[in-house]
Amino acid sequence: MNWPAGSELRIGLGCMRLSTDADRDPLQAEETIGCAVRGGITIFDTAHAYGLNESDLGHNERLLVAALRTHGAETRARIVTKGGMNRPDGGWLPDGRAASIRRDCEASLAALEGLAIDLYLLHAPDPRVPWRTSVRALARLLDEGLVRHIGLSNVTRQQLDEALDIAPISAIQVGLSLYDDRALRGGVFARCIEHGVTVIAHSPLGGVRRAATLHRDTTLRAIADSRDVTPAQVALAWLLDLSPMVVAIPGARRPETARSAAGAAHLVLSDEERLQLNEVFDVIPAKPQPSAAASTTHAGDVVVVMGIPGAGKSRLAADYVDRGYVRLNRDERGGSLKRIASDLDEQLATGVDRFVLDNTYLTRALRSYVIAAARQHGARTRCVWLDIPLDQAQVNMVRRLLDRFGALPSPEELRAASRKEPWLLSPAAQMRTLRELEPPTADEGWDDVSRVPFLREPSASASPGGVFVAADVIAQDGWHQAIAAGDADAPHLVFDWRPEGSAEDLASVVRELSAVVTGAVDVAVCPHPAGPPTCWCRPPLPGLPLALAHAHGLDVSAGTLIGQSSSHRRLADTLGARYVAFG
Repeated sequence: MNWPAGSELRIGLGCMRLSTDADRDPLQAEETIGCAVRGGITIFDTAHAYGLNESDLGHNERLLVAALRTHGAETRARIVTKGGMNRPDGGWLPDGRAASIRRDCEASLAALEGLAIDLYLLHAPDPRVPWRTSVRALARLLDEGLVRHIGLSNVTRQQLDEALDIAPISAIQVGLSLYDDRALRGGVFARCIEHGVTVIAHSPLGGVRRAATLHRDTTLRAIADSRDVTPAQVALAWLLDLSPMVVAIPGARRPETARSAAGAAHLVLSDEERLQLNEVFDVIPAKPQPSAAASTTHAGDVVVVMGIPGAGKSRLAADYVDRGYVRLNRDERGGSLKRIASDLDEQLATGVDRFVLDNTYLTRALRSYVIAAARQHGARTRCVWLDIPLDQAQVNMVRRLLDRFGALPSPEELRAASRKEPWLLSPAAQMRTLRELEPPTADEGWDDVSRVPFLREPSASASPGGVFVAADVIAQDGWHQAIAAGDADAPHLVFDWRPEGSAEDLASVVRELSAVVTGAVDVAVCPHPAGPPTCWCRPPLPGLPLALAHAHGLDVSAGTLIGQSSSHRRLADTLGARYVAFG
C-alpha cells in the first residue's frame, strides 16, 4: 500500500467533532484518543480548520498532539491533517490559493509542536482558484519536505485525474459508506485502486445522524447478532472489505466508540453477508460487471439529455417525445433522480423500450443509476450532452423566468416558488451546477456519448431591438454622441446596479435621456447587495435588458448596448447586441 505502509490497522480515528461540537469536553476527548491508542489505532485525522470558528483554528491539532503525548503514542502516530479551508463566522469556505495552502501547512506544523505530518490533504477544491494552482501548491509542500505524503479531499474523478498528472497523490478522502456509494458509482474509487491511491473513507457510518440509528436496521442487526459484534462494526467491516486500499476514519466523541471502531478492523464478512448488504442498501459492488444482455443485444433505447439548467434539455426532450419516446422527468413526477431510475427499471420490465430523461444529471454517480437500470434490461444507453456556455444558459434561464412570472422575480419570490418548482434557480445555484458538472465519458457504461455544442439560432422575428444604456454613461460629457449611435425611436432602458437603491435614484438621468430620444425610456435598478448573486438583475447578468425586451416584444440581438466597462461589453456579447463603448 502506498500509504500508510506499516500501519497496524486500516481503521483511523476521525477527530473533528472533538473540537467542532459546541459541547466539546477536553477531558473526554483526551480519553477517547487514549482509548483509540490502546485499541491499536495509529491513524488520526485532524485539520487546521477543526475548531468552532476562525478564532479557534488549530484547536483540534493541539488537542490531538497533547493527547498522543499523554498516552505515549506520538512516535507511532500517523497524523493526517488538512489545509485550504477558512471558517468565517463558523462556516466553511474553501481557500485553494497557493499562499493560503502554504500558510495553513505551516500553522499546522506549529500546532503539532514537532510531530510530523504523515499525510497532508487539500480540504476541498476551491471553485474560485484554478485546480492546477492548488495541486501544484500541495506538491511544493512535499518537495520541500514539510510533509511526508500529499492527498486530496472531496474530489471528483476528473479532478483526481488532473491531479495525478501534476503531483504524486498518495491518498484521497471521500465520503463512503453503506449509505453513500457515490465514490463507487462516480468512478473515483476505481481510479484510486488503478493508480495505487489509498481511499480514506470519511463518514464511514453514514454521518452523525445515520450512525446514531445503525442499530435499527434489521439486516445489520441480524448480521451483528450472529457475530456477537455491533451493527457499526459490521458496516465498517463491509467498507474495509472493498479493497486493501481502504482506510476508514469513523468519528468518535466517546472512548467506547473509539474502542468499538478499532475492533471492526478484525471482522471479516462472508460473501453472502456482503451480497446481502449490497442488495439491502442498494450499493453497487466495487467492480460492477456489465450484464450479459447488455453485451449481446439492445432491447430498447434510453437517451439521457444532460447539461446545466438552462442548456435547452426540455426542448430537445420534446423532439424525442414527438418521435415516440416516453419522457421521465423529476420536475413532472417528483421524487429523486434515483427514483426516476427506478421508474425506468419498472417500465422497461413492462416492455416499453424508448425513453428520454432530461434532468440535470451532473455527476457520474447520479447517471450510474440510469445506466444500471438500462443494462439490467439489455437496453442501449445514449448520452446527449448539451455543452452550453454559462452566459447563454443564463439567458435561457431568465427567459424561462419571465415566461413563468411575467417579470423578473425578486430573490424572495424565487426562493418561495422553488420549493414547488425545483428548476427555479438563483444565478449562484446555476453557477454551482456548472462547477459540479462531470462531463460524460464512454467508460461510464454509455453505448454512445454525443456532445452538442451551443449554437443560438438567429431570430426569425422582425421585432425591433431596444437600446440599453448604462446609467453612468449619461453622467459624463459627450454622452449625446454615444446615444446617437442607437435608434432614437426604439424603446430605451437605463440600467444600473445600486445596492439598496431604486429607480427613483435615476430620475434625472431618465429626464435627460428622454429629452433627446423619441422612444419610450424605461429605468431599472438592481438594488441587491454584493456577494454571490441571489437575483437575476445585477449586471452583467442579463435580467434587466431581457425584461425590457419581454415587456416590449423586442429582439435583444437586434439591439444596441451603450456602456463603458468590461462587464457592459460582456453583457452585450451575451445578448448578441451591438456594443457601443463610451469613454
